[in-house]
Amino acid sequence: MTNVDVINILRDCDALLEGHFLLSSGKHSNRYVQCAKVLRYPDKAAQVLSIVVEKIKDLDIDLVVGPAMGGVVVSYELGRQLGKEAIFTERKNNVMELRRGFEIKPGSKIIIAEDVVTTGKSTKETKKVLEKLGGEVIGVACIANRTSEDIGMPIYSAIDIDIKVYDAENCPLCKEGKIELVKPGSREFK
Repeated sequence: MTNVDVINILRDCDALLEGHFLLSSGKHSNRYVQCAKVLRYPDKAAQVLSIVVEKIKDLDIDLVVGPAMGGVVVSYELGRQLGKEAIFTERKNNVMELRRGFEIKPGSKIIIAEDVVTTGKSTKETKKVLEKLGGEVIGVACIANRTSEDIGMPIYSAIDIDIKVYDAENCPLCKEGKIELVKPGSREFK
C-alpha cells in the first residue's frame, strides 16, 4: 500500500478534513485528520495499520499502549496484528493515568499507539506514565504523523502528512474570517 492509497482511504472515509480547526495544542490548522472515521471500518483500519505493522514487526515489543481516545482502537488493531497484549491509558481530571487494573511489568518494552501524532503531547504524557511504572517505551506507532518536531522517540506511521499549523494570533484563516473555527478533538483545554 502506498501513501496515495492511504490518502485515498482517508478521503473515502471523510477522515481528511479541510477547513479551519482548533487543535488541542491551541494552535489552528487548515486540515484535520479524523482517524475515527477510518477506524469505524475494521477492514480499512486493518489495511492502513498493516503498513505500520510491517515497520514495527521486528522490534522487541511486549505491549502496545494507546492513550484514550484516539489510541484505543489503534492499540487494539496493532496488538491483534502483532499478537501482543494491547491496553490503554486515559485521563482522569485531565491527567493521563493507567487505570482499569492494567499493569506494566518492569522492563516491558512498549510501543505507544496513536491515531495521529501532531504535537506529541498525549504520546509524551503516556510515555511518562509508562516509564514511571517501569516500562521502556521504544517508539510510537500511528496512522498519521503530522509533526515536524522531534518528540524524543521514533515515530512509525502509515503516512507522514504535511498540514499547516498556525499560532492563534497569526492564523491567516482567522484574519480572512471566511471559515468558522471548529474544535474536532476530544481533549479539554486547561
